[in-house]
Amino acid sequence: MSISIQSIPSGPFQTNAYLLMSSSDAVVVDPSPRSTPKLEALLKEQQKTLSAIWITHSHWDHTADCHALLAHHDIPVLVHRFDAENLIHPGSDGIPSWIPIKPLASATLLNDGDVLHVGNSSWIVLHTPGHSPGSICLYNAEEGILLTGDTLFKGTMGNISFPTSSPFLMGQTLQKLCSLPKATRVLPGHGPATTIGAEQSWMAVSAEQLQDKEPS
Repeated sequence: MSISIQSIPSGPFQTNAYLLMSSSDAVVVDPSPRSTPKLEALLKEQQKTLSAIWITHSHWDHTADCHALLAHHDIPVLVHRFDAENLIHPGSDGIPSWIPIKPLASATLLNDGDVLHVGNSSWIVLHTPGHSPGSICLYNAEEGILLTGDTLFKGTMGNISFPTSSPFLMGQTLQKLCSLPKATRVLPGHGPATTIGAEQSWMAVSAEQLQDKEPS
């Protein structure tokens, strides 16, 4: 395996921050509340240089420690363009935050199909709206790994009752994820890992049901 992945559950919802480490550099995915001390300790222990922060979606429990990391690292924050506004103006998604969230001055905007890199490993940006307009999954085809944020969990999908959520788009997203290889390992934003194959049957049923809820 060309990359090492460490999960750091933290914050009031035990949100999984992930540290992706190559032989030289590292990336943090979804810096959850109070994850920074453990992330910094791992970076020091493994002697890695942090090169970027990748955001699967802009809900505060996945972004709260952006500023804590940026205080020590001059690095870009990457987010899908449909969720960028909520990073620059926290709370614009209509979801109350349990803790103060500082706005970002700017973010690097992602689109479906973009390819990101950590060392020699490549990660394809899959736009997977439903939980939020700009939700993404990050897919490493070579290693068969999918970072899903709050799109897909073991046994369930992300909440689709938030102000900017869309049941119909979540249906399309689940259909899209069903097409990935069954052996693909799913690393979600909360809870334990699973595989596409283990979730495929209920995803297919839910995808069909949710796409019947086409918005007017």
